[in-house]
Amino acid sequence: MSVQERKQRERAERERLIVATARELAEQQGWDAVTTRRLAERIEYSQPVLYSHFRGKREIIGAVALQGATELAGALRAATASADGPRAEVTALARGYLDFAERNPAVYDALFQLDGGLAYAQEDTPEPLKDAFAALWETLAGVAGDGVEPGLFTELFWASLHGLATLTRTGRLPREYIEARLELLVDRLAVL
Repeated sequence: MSVQERKQRERAERERLIVATARELAEQQGWDAVTTRRLAERIEYSQPVLYSHFRGKREIIGAVALQGATELAGALRAATASADGPRAEVTALARGYLDFAERNPAVYDALFQLDGGLAYAQEDTPEPLKDAFAALWETLAGVAGDGVEPGLFTELFWASLHGLATLTRTGRLPREYIEARLELLVDRLAVL
């Protein structure tokens, strides 16, 4: 292995450590607790080393969001993989989405609440974000209904899931009715 290859490998490892540490700190204490000073202390590197990887917290949030998008896409596909029939697939997709949001609140916030400097719904949208949307679309396109553009239907269904996830997590919707809301969402929006 050349010196250059070793340096590239070490740089990639430091970058993974920064992202993992930011994510862990955000999950434990919230994104306000994630500062370059705290990250530098936790990873035992100087702040200039951290800045050599990321220009600031915004880019770190973006990196966590991209990682989270990949995980969300995988979770959605896994949730629907064993479902039998369109209704079961849509229900599994919705549950998978809400479960991901509940299990990973800081990642979810990085993806959909905070400014990570990422472009959404544009030509230059990063591939992991496109793939997370595709994971929704793959199940929802077939239940959009006649004359309904599948992409728009997917956006509407996703917006509904996002609202449920966000409002439930913040206590604005009682948690005990999540299954009833999910069933109503599937029954009323999807053409099954």
